[in-house]
Amino acid sequence: MVLNYIWIAFFLVAFVIALVKLVFMGDLEVFPAMMDSTFAQSKTAFEISLGLTGVLSLWLGVMKIGEKGGLVNALARWLSPVFTRLFPDIPKGHPVTGSIFMNLSANMLGLDNAATPMGLKAMEEMQELNKQKDTATNSMIMFLVLNTSGLTLIPVSILVYRAQMGAAQPTDVFVPILLATFFSTLAGIIITSFYQRINLINRTMLLTLGGVCTVVAAVIWGFSRLDSVVMNQVSVSVANILLMTIIVGFILAGVRKKVNVYDAFIEGAKEGFQTAVRIIPYLVAILVGIGVFRASGAMDWLIDGIRWLVAALGFDTDFVGALPTALMKPLSGSGARGMMVDAMTTYGADSFIGRLSCIFQGSTDTTFYILAVYFGSVGIRYTRHAVTCGLLADLAGIIAAIFIAAMFFG
Repeated sequence: MVLNYIWIAFFLVAFVIALVKLVFMGDLEVFPAMMDSTFAQSKTAFEISLGLTGVLSLWLGVMKIGEKGGLVNALARWLSPVFTRLFPDIPKGHPVTGSIFMNLSANMLGLDNAATPMGLKAMEEMQELNKQKDTATNSMIMFLVLNTSGLTLIPVSILVYRAQMGAAQPTDVFVPILLATFFSTLAGIIITSFYQRINLINRTMLLTLGGVCTVVAAVIWGFSRLDSVVMNQVSVSVANILLMTIIVGFILAGVRKKVNVYDAFIEGAKEGFQTAVRIIPYLVAILVGIGVFRASGAMDWLIDGIRWLVAALGFDTDFVGALPTALMKPLSGSGARGMMVDAMTTYGADSFIGRLSCIFQGSTDTTFYILAVYFGSVGIRYTRHAVTCGLLADLAGIIAAIFIAAMFFG
């Protein structure tokens, strides 16, 4: 329901602003630009779905081997003490907890192509437990907030972009990104737990969150001691070695259980193809709405309004130039990436705005895209508090990014 209102708002706000620009500013290009955007974004949505088909087929095939080989169930039992508290609606030891863990692990390592299929598999398994098939469950919402908050330990792509844009030290945003994304994820868990009345003050959760904090601190410390070249090499190597280890490990587990791994792979791959087709309408809807909003100039007006408000309140407006990346990130990953590159091009890769844009890009994920794809894959229409919790986690990440950037680079 919330997505419905937001989608309508995209079009209405864009139309009103376009009329104002046409009547009072004589801008004859705004409506053609908006119409061009609708066609371009529709094509983009289809191309994204088409591109996902092969990746989905691959990873859902691998996941099917792991499921039949018993690895997913073993993972589910190991994670059961934590997941029974974060996801109380999921039965203890259910295979979906393994899929959730695989998805979150892939996200942490920046393996987007692997994370999405695993996430869609988790959504399908949670949908099997859902009694109201058109309404999001608490577990689905918690899972999506963990995704949209964007916890990433190795932001390789951002570091590569900074190197390409001529940054003196491309890795200087690494630690700030880790800190910002950690606060975003932690805020997402706390906010969603508050909505769902989940008690986090217990021995298991305190030990888990404390352990995660320790791991994050260790990763930050270890990578901060490497130079930029070695750091990128280690990051890419760790990610790819882990990815290939998962594939081979699942195959070996299947062989050990005397599973016909080829047939199991084909069975899962077919599900991947069907899933890719199902998400096309949802992607078209959300990307067209975002495209119209951008093409009308509404985003530019929003940024100018924020700059005026911040100045009127007597605060420093240095960070406002980086806000397009922060505001675009929940709407479009590629759009936010373009905003980040534009900020580094306009202000310089080593400027405060250039660095802050990179931290914004790494601190959260594409909330509306994730909601559209994941909920769309299982036919969820009523998202309940998913959008609210996701956006509040994004807001926490944005605020944390501003303070952290000021601390490191201000």
